[in-house]
Parts: sequence; structure tokens; C-alpha cells
Amino acid sequence: MRKTISRIFGKLVSIKYPKIMQNYINKTYVKHFNIPLDEFKDYKEYDSLLALFTRRLIKPREFESGFISPCDGTILSYAKSSNLKAFSIKGKDYDIKELLGFTPKNELDFLNIYLSPRDYHNYHSPCNMQVLNLKYFYAELFSVNLKALSKHDNLYSRNERVVLTCKKDSGDIFYMVFVGAVNVGKMEFDFDTSVQTNMKNASDYEKNYDNVSLKKGEMLGRFLMGSTILILGDDLKLECQVGAIKFGQRIAND
Repeated sequence: MRKTISRIFGKLVSIKYPKIMQNYINKTYVKHFNIPLDEFKDYKEYDSLLALFTRRLIKPREFESGFISPCDGTILSYAKSSNLKAFSIKGKDYDIKELLGFTPKNELDFLNIYLSPRDYHNYHSPCNMQVLNLKYFYAELFSVNLKALSKHDNLYSRNERVVLTCKKDSGDIFYMVFVGAVNVGKMEFDFDTSVQTNMKNASDYEKNYDNVSLKKGEMLGRFLMGSTILILGDDLKLECQVGAIKFGQRIAND
């Protein structure tokens, strides 16, 4: 049912209403979620709510040194896993083996970034990197907001998601996990536009890439609303704090 609701929601927000009505919808949404638009076009410039959701920056961000946040959002937690368990928020964990679809050799550093409905929904490369592999997991679309996370274990591993295996210039491997949620069933990736999420009768699949390289800060893709990005690796050298984060701010050393 949640997947069907998400598909319907996606169609509704894609509708381009008459200009006066669309302006009212956009203005109401911006006001309700207190969305700052100083780096974006005016709300009147978006011809659908989806266009507003997926708005792009018109003012370039400056990137701090090191490994940067791929998105705007809120860091909910970060630490080193134990028995290949990570935690979404304090007291609630998720299974890394189930999340990634394989068993890592070592414990992993992890970082969870939640994107709320008010956040900028595009995501970018956190460093110069290659994308080596993509795994798609067709699964549920539970909410992953704080209220839901506080009630349930393992939500990230139970939800539809895309896992990217990435390699830094140094050769170090890390993983980026893009987690779907109710009303956030759609995720897009600019380096491979054939990737489709929350489709009827879908199934898990995996793809390898030989020549996908991205520069630090380069556009990677977008959620068609907000959700969660998880970053995991053997030795991420994390330098961050729980709380608000902006795309371009450092979250780890190179």
C-alpha cells in the first residue's frame, strides 16, 4: 500500500496547475516548511510542486577541504559499527550486512544524514571518486523520520534503497546508500538514467561500471522529495557533529 501511495503522490506533485493555483501551492509549501530560498529561484518560478522539491542551486556553494557532505540535511548519528550493526538513532540499530547485501570484512564507520521535506533534495559527489557498482533493493517504503526511527529497528535495511560502491583517488572504498521512504519512492542518478526505483513488479539487480568518474561536488542525482543518505567505509576519518549539515561542508578528512 505504501508503494502505491508513493506512486500516486508522485503523480500528484508532478501536475502543473494553472499559474495562480501553482503559485499558491508553492507559497503554502514554502511557508509551511519554512524553506529558505536565498540560493534558489523564487517559488513562482517552479511550474509544479515536484519542480520545487527538486530545485537546483542558482548560487554555487564553496566546498570545504576534505570529504564533504553530499547533501543538505541533518546528521542523526555517526560512529564505528559493532558486530556489523550500526545505529540510526540512539537505541535503534540496523544490520549492515542486510543493508549492503554482503558481509564486509571489517567493522565500518557510518554516517546517517536525514533529508526533511524542507531540504535541498539533490545529492552530489563527496569527493573525487569512481562509481564501481550499483545495487538496487526492491523493498518496503516505511517512513524514516525521527518518529519512525524511534519506534523501529532496522528500518534502513527494510526499505527500498540503492547502494553505490565508490572508490576515492586514494584507492579507499566506501559505500553510499540512498534510502527510499513513503512518498519518496523515486531516486534518480545522473550517471545512469536507466536506474528506476519504486516501479511495479521490480526486482533486485546489480550493475558494474568501468568508467564512471565524478569530481568533488559534481551532481550525482536527487530524491523526488526528502529521505536519507548513509555513508559507510573502513576508515572514513569522520569529522562532524550531530545536527544540521550543508552540502559542501566537510564531514571527514580525505
